[in-house]
Amino acid sequence: MDMGMLWFDDNPAITVADKVNKAAAYYASKYGCKPTICFVNPGMLGGECVNKNDGVEIRTSRTILKHHFWLGVQPSSAV
Repeated sequence: MDMGMLWFDDNPAITVADKVNKAAAYYASKYGCKPTICFVNPGMLGGECVNKNDGVEIRTSRTILKHHFWLGVQPSSAV
């Protein structure tokens, strides 16, 4: 993913999966397509085991700040 949307959510009462759902819904309404991938800081998962959430693959990256979500569409592999 080269471009995407950065989303911030520091609400401690909401799970990471719910935050990704909320961000994905906003992304879809703004850009007209659903995101397929979301990068989060590894420290945000804190025991949550989330790999895919409602069609959005969740990956960790230490370059993403805590409470930030980088969503976008992962390009399909050229064969």
